[in-house]
Amino acid sequence: YYLLAQTFLSSIQRKLGRDHGVQPGSEMIQAMNQAKKYELAVELVDRDIAVTLKRAWKKMGFVEKFRVFWEFLKSMVGFEEEELEDIDIDELLDQDLISTMMEEFGRIAPSVTKVLIHERDQYIAEKINQVRKKGKKVVAVVGAGHLKGIKKHLTNPSFSADINELEQVPKKRFSIIKLIGYLIPVLFIALIAYGFLTGGPEQSIRMFAYWFLINGAFSSLGTLIARGHPLSILSAFIAAPITSLNPAIAAGWVAGYVEAKIRTPLVKDFQELSNLESLSDFWKNRVIRLLLVVALANVGSMIGTVIAFPYIASSFL
Repeated sequence: YYLLAQTFLSSIQRKLGRDHGVQPGSEMIQAMNQAKKYELAVELVDRDIAVTLKRAWKKMGFVEKFRVFWEFLKSMVGFEEEELEDIDIDELLDQDLISTMMEEFGRIAPSVTKVLIHERDQYIAEKINQVRKKGKKVVAVVGAGHLKGIKKHLTNPSFSADINELEQVPKKRFSIIKLIGYLIPVLFIALIAYGFLTGGPEQSIRMFAYWFLINGAFSSLGTLIARGHPLSILSAFIAAPITSLNPAIAAGWVAGYVEAKIRTPLVKDFQELSNLESLSDFWKNRVIRLLLVVALANVGSMIGTVIAFPYIASSFL
């Protein structure tokens, strides 16, 4: 999930830069070149992207993760060449527009906004303060989306942030989703047993058929959307009804394993991860397609599980 998100966001950045003649990160490169020219010290004050993404993932709840994944999937499906042509860079730099975009994103994923924006505002501001305390004048080059937050912290005399805490990845906590994962097989067995006692073997077989077909269909549909190999689609269909009853394994892992065996990613696929721009580039890259197969097969299986239980319960009506 981290790699998918990082690759997709980098692709949008590269495309915007190419279409508008601005190299991604060029402002940072220019700042470093100027510092080198005048023999000035350079401090990298932003947080490691891997830490940021891991903190965001750990802090998100299930509903928030699903919402973000859904928005990401919609963006992937609509990510065509003409989609970004009408974007005005000057508009993107407008503070009112940036604030509106941040507020909109905050409604979709408040935890992500806290980690990606507010925490980094604090982190960068604290890093700048640490340099200022050395008696140095500081010229900071930051993203437009962080200007308001950083200025707010820097102008607050009592501001202080714990860098060590902001660099920590939260430990695994009790997960309701994991608990549900362990309860699903118990509930399934109980329903099948009750069906056998009330309706005999025929009732139990009908209930199991509902489970198998619905769960398998949604998982294989997810694999199909990811443009997995036909055998990967078949493996997702067969595996999903079984893996949904075993919290230790997921249908996406099975489908992903088959996909990797049939369409093994090549060295060039890894090399091209930094050059993907269009939707077709994403689908053609074996690494990304493999990750999509794993992710969408799992999502499909999860949706199938949620839908299958009401059908099983309806057998008693």
